[in-house]
Amino acid sequence: MSSKPFILLGKVVPEGKRTVLDLEVAKLHTRTTVKVPVIIERSKKPGPVVLLLAGIHGDETNGVGIVREIIEQKINRPTCGTIICIPVFNVFGYLIQTREFPDGRDLNRMFPGSSSGSLASQFAYQFTKEIAPFVDYVIDFHTGGGERDNVVQIRCNKDDEKALELAKVFNPPMIVFSNNITKSLRDTLHNMGKTILLFEGGKSKELNPNVINEGVQGTKNVLIRLGLLEGEISVKATPIFVDKAKWLRASYSGMFKIMAKNGTFVKKREVLGVIQDPFGEFKKKIYAPFNCHVFCINKTPIVNKGDALFHLSIEE
Repeated sequence: MSSKPFILLGKVVPEGKRTVLDLEVAKLHTRTTVKVPVIIERSKKPGPVVLLLAGIHGDETNGVGIVREIIEQKINRPTCGTIICIPVFNVFGYLIQTREFPDGRDLNRMFPGSSSGSLASQFAYQFTKEIAPFVDYVIDFHTGGGERDNVVQIRCNKDDEKALELAKVFNPPMIVFSNNITKSLRDTLHNMGKTILLFEGGKSKELNPNVINEGVQGTKNVLIRLGLLEGEISVKATPIFVDKAKWLRASYSGMFKIMAKNGTFVKKREVLGVIQDPFGEFKKKIYAPFNCHVFCINKTPIVNKGDALFHLSIEE
């Protein structure tokens, strides 16, 4: 007996086959249609629908690399259920390596979107109406913005039991509890009753092999737990949980020398870095304000007063 037809973007997705559909973003004034490839692998056996999505910010290439590796290693071929991969969501930003959409807006602040809004809002609306209703679980891959280098982490709401369980199964070095941001993809999917994990790892405009490997293995763990793949879950260590956090900001402008190692525990008054001028006239040390884990470092060489430098856990 055949299962119920799975229809996505107006087309029937056949069982046991690879299907590539196009999510049309816009038509340029040159008459060129901009499309986002949607790669679907559907098993002959029924099961959950999992969406793996990257590149909502066009310059966050680590996430694109993760989804690409998942496809190349055939991890996206389920024994039951369906796996949907969108390696490059913001294709505009990806092509010119920028975070924003062409209209200058952050796509991840435009959901659920509007059919009559800005270009980014219309695209968000199309996704919310044509893809989001048909998925059960989502992993949304991100990196730190600009030169902010994130330790590999999963972010989820502390009160979301299903997401927290899968975050533990993903087995990242850190699990960071954070509330959903209004008008983000994560917030919209949560409000639709979907279970979503937000992956953060590395910084923009890089392909970090360690970050990519962590993302691929963690995703494989989740797919095994959900029953879409066979195999054993790989556990390296118990994740560090970050319940509360704060940014340590620059008190001076100058050249920024980093001394702390990302992902490590530091004690109060330990030197994290130094800000100095280019003329050899001053050097100011940056101290840890309390015992904490460092889980993001801004690796820009020149900083201004007030810039976020270190993201620190608040230990209780």
